[in-house]
Amino acid sequence: MEKINRRIELSKQKLKALPFRKIAPNIVTLLALCAGVTSIRYSIQADWTKAVICVFVAAFFDLLDGRVARMLKGSTKFGAELDSLSDCISFGVAPAIMIYQWTMYDLPKFGWFFCLLLTVGMAMRLARFNTMLEDEPQPEYWNHFFVGVPAPAAAALVMTPIMFSFDFPEYNGFFRSNMFCAILLVTVTFLMVSRIPTFSTKRLRVPLCLLIPLMLIVALFASFVITQPWFTLGIMTVLYALSIPIGVAVFLYEKRQYER
Repeated sequence: MEKINRRIELSKQKLKALPFRKIAPNIVTLLALCAGVTSIRYSIQADWTKAVICVFVAAFFDLLDGRVARMLKGSTKFGAELDSLSDCISFGVAPAIMIYQWTMYDLPKFGWFFCLLLTVGMAMRLARFNTMLEDEPQPEYWNHFFVGVPAPAAAALVMTPIMFSFDFPEYNGFFRSNMFCAILLVTVTFLMVSRIPTFSTKRLRVPLCLLIPLMLIVALFASFVITQPWFTLGIMTVLYALSIPIGVAVFLYEKRQYER
């Protein structure tokens, strides 16, 4: 009986106070959620520049929260669920509303369908990701790959026409084409929910001989982002899309090597 009472007292103490290392990752996740919801606000106001910036801010915080959780050893099941909900809104709902307000509203009856498709696909991808965490560990050759296109990358792919339209307004007729954007939405949704392997940098190790060249490339990239932000981010998104078939080829090669 004394042991039971002691356990009850300990549980009450745990409920009264939580270590900051457990709370910090959730704070970062909430910042990502706030950025995603704010993007919706700017989309409704047709302020496309701020709407796109908010999604990238959400992507930055989404990248940061996992690192903070691992660094502070503050990963929790609550944090994982909160992160998925934040991703669904920031990278599923916000880009869908943005692309609808930007061009798809002009496609009678079917415009909203394609935007809903993106949001539903994002929710299904995140649900699959959460269930995969409880499955048996993936084979070693999966360590450098995601299953399908991750949520922030999918949002960036959807926003690519909007980003290019900032620097090339003379091609707005093409970028705002309902047919082009509808095909883009369907393609991105398929890539999200598919099991196509895509490159992951979570466990990427950089050889020391490539450290300085990599830092120079990062500095060059930063300078381009400052001077030509939308063109640079658009090109990076296109390059990411082109890397998908390369990632599949590398994955198949590593899988064959592993199974020998």
